[in-house]
Amino acid sequence: MFKRILLPTDGSELSSRAGLAGVSFAKEAGAQVIGMTALPGYKTFTANADMIESTEDEYLAASEARAGKWLAAVSDAARDAGVECATVLVRADDPHEAILRTARDRGCDLIVMASHGRRGLGGLLLGSETQKVLVHSSIPVLVYR
Repeated sequence: MFKRILLPTDGSELSSRAGLAGVSFAKEAGAQVIGMTALPGYKTFTANADMIESTEDEYLAASEARAGKWLAAVSDAARDAGVECATVLVRADDPHEAILRTARDRGCDLIVMASHGRRGLGGLLLGSETQKVLVHSSIPVLVYR
C-alpha cells in the first residue's frame, strides 16, 4: 500500500521513537523511508543562542553536524531493519512547509511524525508543526505519540 514514507526528525527523543516506529512500519509494508530534518538558516538578528554566539559558518557547521546525527539514527535503524533509506537536510524557517515540500518532491505517500502534545497556552503560542502538517497535507499522516 505505502511505497515511500517520510520520517521527519527534530532530534528529540519522541521524534527518534517515531522514526523507529516508521522504519518498523516500512519494513512490514515493504516501503522505502526518507529521513529528513529541517534547520533554520543563519540570521544576523535572532533570539536563538546558537546563532548569537556563532559566526554564520560556525552555526551552519554545528547545525549540520547535529542534523547528521539525527539523520544517521534513521539511516542506521533502516539499515538494521533491511529497509531502503535516503536522507535529506533542508534549510527552512518553517519546518512544516519543508516537510510537505519534501514529501511532494520525493514522491512520498505517507508521513510518519511525532507530536509533542503541547496543549493550552504553550500549544497556542508555540504552534505545532505536526498540526500544521496535518492541516495542509494531501497525503496521509501517521502521528506518533
